[in-house]
Amino acid sequence: MGASRADAMKLKTADANRHFAAPQPDRLGTLIFGTDTMRVALKRQTLIENLLGPNADAEMRLVRMPAGDLRGDPAALADAIKAQGFFPGPRAVFVEDATDALADKITPALEDWAPGDAHVVITAGNLKPTGKLRKYFEKHPNAYAAGIYDDPPTPAEIRDELAKAGLKNIDTDAMRDLEGLARALDPGDFRQTVEKLSLYKLKDPGALTPADVLACAPASTEAVLDDLLHATAEGRAPELGPLLTRLEAQGVNPTALAIATTRHFRTLHAAASDPEGPNKGIFRVRPPVHFKSRDRMVRQAQRWGMHRLENALGMIVDADLTLRSSSKAPQMALMERTLIRLAYIAQRA
Repeated sequence: MGASRADAMKLKTADANRHFAAPQPDRLGTLIFGTDTMRVALKRQTLIENLLGPNADAEMRLVRMPAGDLRGDPAALADAIKAQGFFPGPRAVFVEDATDALADKITPALEDWAPGDAHVVITAGNLKPTGKLRKYFEKHPNAYAAGIYDDPPTPAEIRDELAKAGLKNIDTDAMRDLEGLARALDPGDFRQTVEKLSLYKLKDPGALTPADVLACAPASTEAVLDDLLHATAEGRAPELGPLLTRLEAQGVNPTALAIATTRHFRTLHAAASDPEGPNKGIFRVRPPVHFKSRDRMVRQAQRWGMHRLENALGMIVDADLTLRSSSKAPQMALMERTLIRLAYIAQRA
């Protein structure tokens, strides 16, 4: 990332992660922007921790200021950048919640930056590529701009997060479960889960296992829908009525229910159809099956078998087509009848 290239400071994801892990304090600053405020905040936290070390607050080497405050006092940023503290070490100024409307209050202070001044860390929401603030950082030869997007963390990022929490001995299946969990959870919730795992495994030298992950994972926000689909596939017809009533009260409509049921039974069919059997096939399904449901769905696929699942999918598709037609049939009653028929088939499987 040489400073001579005009576009060298517009960081792609991998380059941004390397910068956050080992930032250079002798650079003017870093702009971190994105629509997900939690993801932006976590990256900013990592950057500042690695830039300043653990005692920056106590040693007054970090200055925080809301970007909105610059409207009334535009000189505050320039003063903070130039200010010298009593403690040695790198310094930073953190400007929070910047917008393009404040670019004219921010960039003049950056123009006077000189070696030895504080590194300026700015966070913002979604910034247009043509916006003044983003263009300024992307084209500046001595500053960085990093867009944070809603992509799930990579395996390397997950391992870094685990290592920071002291979790290095990780079973292969547990790592696969953690990758699935990272895709399902918000970044903050995933970090809390990792912290919980760290406490759970405290003084336990054994490898982190899928059972450990399951014990610490948060409850699914779609727990009732999952219960309904499992009850259907496992032939527990008497449980369907109360579960459907709860889903209807939560605003789940029949079409959404049909889509979820189709997805569940297609997953079972893919697992049952695998040449190496459902135990292997369940790992090849895309999107991946949530680790909490994986063993259960293997048993369901084994119970139904490929041919029964093909018939089941035909029933579900027929119900879905009726829902989308001009039929006057009560839609939730239609879905309930279909699920009950499936459950009775499962009882005989």
